[in-house]
Amino acid sequence: MTRNDDTVRLDAALDPLVLALDVGSTASRGGVHDAAGRRVHGLQHKVPHAFTVAPDGTSVIDPEQVTTEITQILDALTGDRRLGTRIAGVAMDTFAASLIAVDAAGRALTPCLTYADSRSAGEVAALREELDEHVVQQRTGTRLHTSYHAPRLRWLASTQPRVAAAAAAWWSLGEYVLARLIGQPLAGTSTLAWTGLLDRRTGELDAELLAAAGTEPGRFNPPLDPAQPATPMAPARWPALARAAWFPVITDGFASNIGSGATDATVLTAATATSGALRVLLGGPADPLPFGLWNYRVDARRTLLGGAINDVGRAVSWAQATLRLDAMPAQALTAPPSDATPLVLPYLTGERAPGWAGGARAIFGGVSAATGPDALFRGILEGVAMTYARVADELHPAAPQIVQVAAAGRVSNDQPEWLQILADVLGRPVTHVTRRRATQCGTALLALDVLAPDVPRAPRTTGRTYEPRTAHTEHYAQRRARFAEVYDTLIRD
Repeated sequence: MTRNDDTVRLDAALDPLVLALDVGSTASRGGVHDAAGRRVHGLQHKVPHAFTVAPDGTSVIDPEQVTTEITQILDALTGDRRLGTRIAGVAMDTFAASLIAVDAAGRALTPCLTYADSRSAGEVAALREELDEHVVQQRTGTRLHTSYHAPRLRWLASTQPRVAAAAAAWWSLGEYVLARLIGQPLAGTSTLAWTGLLDRRTGELDAELLAAAGTEPGRFNPPLDPAQPATPMAPARWPALARAAWFPVITDGFASNIGSGATDATVLTAATATSGALRVLLGGPADPLPFGLWNYRVDARRTLLGGAINDVGRAVSWAQATLRLDAMPAQALTAPPSDATPLVLPYLTGERAPGWAGGARAIFGGVSAATGPDALFRGILEGVAMTYARVADELHPAAPQIVQVAAAGRVSNDQPEWLQILADVLGRPVTHVTRRRATQCGTALLALDVLAPDVPRAPRTTGRTYEPRTAHTEHYAQRRARFAEVYDTLIRD
């Protein structure tokens, strides 16, 4: 076990400082980091929020609400007079694949559609009839899915034609927030890549998909390399930021890999937040790209290969609330696996990788009158682990050089016992990255690569490495086969 202190007092912090902002699915967070990448003690702030959801697939959040949250965070973090003007950069990440229609004045015409909004499922089906999805994916690195812009824009044009006609631009949540704060909607390369419209090799918007979506490139901000911040500006409200450069907004997936220490093709990150993913950072495009995965361009030279999972922490929270669990039953996760555990396909908000079935919903199998809440909870967590394994199966041929799986995020921290299940299901060791706010840290580290390239970074903090147990791996191989059978039936129906 390795433990390193990743927090520092302000009086011992190394300059330059970076203020990192992280807009996630359950909260907006911010924190000041020093040049070594350490969080500055006492200069962290969080404002919780939640998506507005509905049975029809709606999943949205008010962009003005998030802007207010970020304003509150900046107020809280810059109020310490000891900071002076030591902050040299402000960097932001947000959850990926967000969409807001804005008018010519930058006012929001729609709520922010999140990655989990699946109301455009009909448009996905139509696009799959019109376009060769395999060819599209090899260009853009993405499948046709409700998480991406092409079907969403067609859905808006069909269901809200006046709004679509009035839209002067299509922004992400981060672009909207930056436009409100500093008047510049700065979009990093990864932000545009997660629209599903960006060519992963050229960095240009894809003409065929734009035409299919009924839009044109002029409605999007140009993708900016994350290493190219805007010149320092000084919003009067925050004099502590007078010397700070503002970086283009990036996606949380890219930031999470960096913050987890997965900075090259040997480390596979298992992100375990509200949503999750398996991702590996490559030195160029994956070629060929497995059909079940995505491959996003994240800067001028690197891409991110992997697959996303909608329901990870969300599945845990749903289970806790629905089963009325006062505390997480750790004993349910540490017990040996059992055939009596329900088989759960945990698709509460649809599936992304590897099957991309946006309309999929959860299935519980093998539930009887004798099944208690602990067994149901165990089944849900096993189901989540098996969704990771399905992505890992697709990923391995395209990234055979992986030697380590690093798990980071809320679920790993709150239920570390689950990482043993994940190791058993994957059949390979899993190292728990205990660094707090790994995504926020990754955003700070990317900015520090520009502002303080020569300062040594503090090592990431890690906990236990969970080794797979042969007997349990064999048990889960049988469960995974049954999972695949039920999944195939679900998709056919």
